[in-house]
Amino acid sequence: MSQKPAILVMSKLMPAIEAKLEASFELHRLPPPGERDAFLRETGPRIRGVATSGTAGLPGAVMEALPALEIVAVNGIGVDAVDTEQARRRGIPVTATPGVLTDDVADLGMALMLAVSRNLCNADRFVREGRWERETMALGHKVSGKHLGILGMGRIGRAVAQRAAGFGMTIAYNDLHPVEGLPDYRFVGSLVELARESDFLVITASGGPESRGLVNAHVLDALGPEGILVNIARGSIVSEPALIAALQERRLGGAGLDVFAEEPHVPEALRRMENVVLQPHRASATVETRLAMGNLVVENLRAHFAGQPLPTRVA
Repeated sequence: MSQKPAILVMSKLMPAIEAKLEASFELHRLPPPGERDAFLRETGPRIRGVATSGTAGLPGAVMEALPALEIVAVNGIGVDAVDTEQARRRGIPVTATPGVLTDDVADLGMALMLAVSRNLCNADRFVREGRWERETMALGHKVSGKHLGILGMGRIGRAVAQRAAGFGMTIAYNDLHPVEGLPDYRFVGSLVELARESDFLVITASGGPESRGLVNAHVLDALGPEGILVNIARGSIVSEPALIAALQERRLGGAGLDVFAEEPHVPEALRRMENVVLQPHRASATVETRLAMGNLVVENLRAHFAGQPLPTRVA
């Protein structure tokens, strides 16, 4: 039997990252549901670490079947799909991969603002379908010089603001409290008020129980029939039924969405709308960033089993 620590891999990793993990650990992959119980009974007691993604997480029932678990390493910044309460009770550290994906996520936030306001996806179809030869396409709306509201002024929120400043946008934000050391970004204590004065509202807040359903019908109505919502954070932050209703009733101008309430399921109503741009949770999906994220997973696991401080512990 291998003397390497046994690690359960819950999500797909890049081949280069898997090779690094295999050099240091004995890897096991969670099988399909029909085979899972037998696997957990036989192998679960030997698992000392978990490598997972923000989407796959680590459900409480699986964690309970891992009595020797010592660490959960998440390949992403969101840990709301991990049973962090059980991890806390058992003294199991949870790590994530913050920082390295900030630029890519912020880039996609700007891309979604542009794609929705300038009708980029619709324009692409317009040309491909040969309609340009016989029709005139509807006009879009400017991004430069507009008012941007940011929900959550952490690393990603600040990176979005820096990019938006290059577009000459006026920037305001809502968070739990004012953030010190920012440039001329105005704090607005009420999310509804922030939405009311914004042309674009970009969500970069953390997920979890505290932010669940934070963007509700009141916020969407305040953003208004020409406002655009962009979510590059967590689907749970937005009330999806309220969003669909606001878009269908034209009480909201449009939306750019990289995340959803029940991924990978996306409501058919959203898939049918032409004023919505959809992404399959790909904000960090570049070769460079996924390698950097995977390397952090490896570094956290190696550090733990070497008795060293964890580079990016979050819980």
